[in-house]
Amino acid sequence: MPGKIPKPFIDDLLTRVDIVDVVNTRVPLKKAGHEYKACCPFHDEKTPSFTVSPVKQFYHCFGCGAHGTAISFLMDYDRLSFPEAIEALAESVGIEVPREAQENRGPDLSPLYETLEMAARFYAWQLRKHPRAASAVEYLRRRGVTGAVAAEYRLGYAPPGWDNLLRELGDTQDNVKRLVATGLVSEPGDGKRYDRLRDRIVFPIVDARGRVVGFGGRVLGDGTPKYLNSPETPVFHKGRELYGLHEAKRNDKALQRLLVVEGYMDVVALAQFGIRNAVATLGTATTSDHLEKLYRIVPELVFCFDGDRAGRDAAWKALETALPLMRGGRQARFLFLPEGEDPDSLVRAQGPERMRERITGGLPLSEFLFQRLAESVDMTSLDGRARLAELAQALISRVPSGVFRDLLEQRLGELVGMTRQETRAPRPRSRPPRGGQARPRSLMQQIIALVLQHPGATAAVTLPTDVARGDIPGAALLRELLETLAQTPQLSTAALVERAESPESRAALAKLAVAPLELLPGIDVTRQLNDALDRLAAQVRKAELAALAAKPLDSLTDLEKQRLRELSRQLAGAGANPGALEKPRPAGYNG
Repeated sequence: MPGKIPKPFIDDLLTRVDIVDVVNTRVPLKKAGHEYKACCPFHDEKTPSFTVSPVKQFYHCFGCGAHGTAISFLMDYDRLSFPEAIEALAESVGIEVPREAQENRGPDLSPLYETLEMAARFYAWQLRKHPRAASAVEYLRRRGVTGAVAAEYRLGYAPPGWDNLLRELGDTQDNVKRLVATGLVSEPGDGKRYDRLRDRIVFPIVDARGRVVGFGGRVLGDGTPKYLNSPETPVFHKGRELYGLHEAKRNDKALQRLLVVEGYMDVVALAQFGIRNAVATLGTATTSDHLEKLYRIVPELVFCFDGDRAGRDAAWKALETALPLMRGGRQARFLFLPEGEDPDSLVRAQGPERMRERITGGLPLSEFLFQRLAESVDMTSLDGRARLAELAQALISRVPSGVFRDLLEQRLGELVGMTRQETRAPRPRSRPPRGGQARPRSLMQQIIALVLQHPGATAAVTLPTDVARGDIPGAALLRELLETLAQTPQLSTAALVERAESPESRAALAKLAVAPLELLPGIDVTRQLNDALDRLAAQVRKAELAALAAKPLDSLTDLEKQRLRELSRQLAGAGANPGALEKPRPAGYNG
């Protein structure tokens, strides 16, 4: 089990990321005064009621009541766990998530990363210095790869021979174990060990933080397999990693589109011609993990496949994987290449501008979907069109509710000659609208809401003694919030909410963070907060007085009798009576 994520790290992370950017990559936002608006991604609506506040770093839907921080947005929208959402946000800003030390902590993987890094350096050195590397260098030159691009992608060479890497890095038994654990050395079980990559051009695979996690190797000559990848290891999972993603993000901080290709050399060759937004899967079909990772970064993906049957079958699998993820303005296109061409050969033959035109002109997902289905039925007959409707409905039902799904149903109706209502696929139940956020009911809830929504107003606020020591609901939470802000006054609303220990506490604070408040115009918020705390202290004193007065006088201790006299004098001195203290007054009233 990994250790807990430190709270200070979460605070810092929420200051580094902007919730507007996080939401906007998934749900296109429009500026509306000091906030941003969109149609809510969590329920069907025609008029935008979903708002994102850059000041609070919070979102709220006035239609269904959904609300939260960048973290909770990823949890709800991308269906991530809390740690996964933290990891995704950290990955987006290029930082690593630390973990607190604890018992039963998982194995320390840093030695494996160190071994992989040393291997990458070894292979890069061999490409420059090994006598047999001339064939590898010549191959790269024929493909138009310059030294600068080779250095950027850290290309290397694994010399022929069974134990070059093993002899270089396996000087101790622990190092041999790490070479085996990282898949760099094979151990078939007969006591023998040998280098996995031999006489191959080597492509280091790095994760989003730039750490080497695995390798791909292309054979020189006619050997098989043509490409060989690292096996699954504790730090490398083919279904999650993508070759070239780290470099694409590093070269373009404002990425809007990524091109998904099939091979390492395609990524490198396109980069050589200035097309730096290509990534490649690692010898496996595109997975939902791949797509979720990519859609967290860009709103549009272009899948590039060969135009033959195998390429179109692979594209169809990618389409089926993408359908459940097509929400919030996400787009997908399919680029089919001429027979016998791949991105590498095509960009060298036709140049980068023509390649860019092909990329932007890729076939939209909707067109590919209906085109492929129409090819399998007789569109001139009623039976064929009915069959198309059945096939399409089954696929459209996998698309999340929203504009894109509506348009697919509309297009299906046009193709088969039916109304959209008739072709409409069964819809999953969505969260029912709950209307606007309820106002805080108690004075304590109003105060906590005021602290959450205006954390900067607490610098000159002191919790009254009666409230601090009073055993009333919310007192401990209020005290914790004020103490936190006294130590770290720069915290945002979002950071305060995410500091809560349990999901239930975070949910309760999130509701108060968007609850409407009746603040008096023209009066300083700090003053209104102090006034509200004074009234809360009076309520506490009144409740304490009533409890003491209800006891028989001869049962009271000397301290209780003294406290009863103090409370009576305080309330009498304030000119208040038990009934007057209960009259509701808006936060900020001071008269």
